[in-house]
Amino acid sequence: MATWGLGWFGGGTQKQKDAPKKAILQLRGQLEMLNKREKHLQNQMEEQDALARKYVSTNKTAAKSALRRKKQFEHSLDQTSAQIMTLEREIYSIETANINKETLEAMKNAGAAMKQIHAGLSIDKVDNVMEDLREQHAIGEEVSEAITQGIGNSGIDEDELDDELAELQQAQLDEQMLHTDVPVGDKVGRMPTPAHHEPATKGKAARIEEDDEEEELRKLQAEMAM
Repeated sequence: MATWGLGWFGGGTQKQKDAPKKAILQLRGQLEMLNKREKHLQNQMEEQDALARKYVSTNKTAAKSALRRKKQFEHSLDQTSAQIMTLEREIYSIETANINKETLEAMKNAGAAMKQIHAGLSIDKVDNVMEDLREQHAIGEEVSEAITQGIGNSGIDEDELDDELAELQQAQLDEQMLHTDVPVGDKVGRMPTPAHHEPATKGKAARIEEDDEEEELRKLQAEMAM
């Protein structure tokens, strides 16, 4: 009774898994025996053929008997070869069927695993998660923008910057006059007050930058046209 219970709940399943392997081993054993028999029959045929050739001129009865035995061996050889082909076909069929079964079991397990993974997921849940992510990204951008604006608005007076720049320019001009023969007073008198005017070098740099931007724009238009 206990043995029946084990076979019913687990032993039977294991036997079913081992059945293909057992059948293949048995077929291969039989195939090996038939291969040996095939080789033996071929040797027997060669011996009878040699005897027939030996007595073909001196003893026709012995030669004829040798040919008869050769035909019998040949018939047995044909049967053996057919059996070998049948066994090889059966082994191939069992192996293929077993592989198909194991592949199907693997696919079944994969399907169950995928089902378990997706059990807690749904389109609505995914949409909610993505919406939360988008909201958090928007909040992060707003925070970054607020921090940046706070740093940029430091209450600096632009007029004070212009006055300080003018002083730096005048100091640089005075330094240059020290290395020339022209009196500083005359040179300064002839120079315009740079308090609220852009230096010539600054205007030239602006034109160069504008030319560079025009060149970059033309290159971009040419690439888009291609």
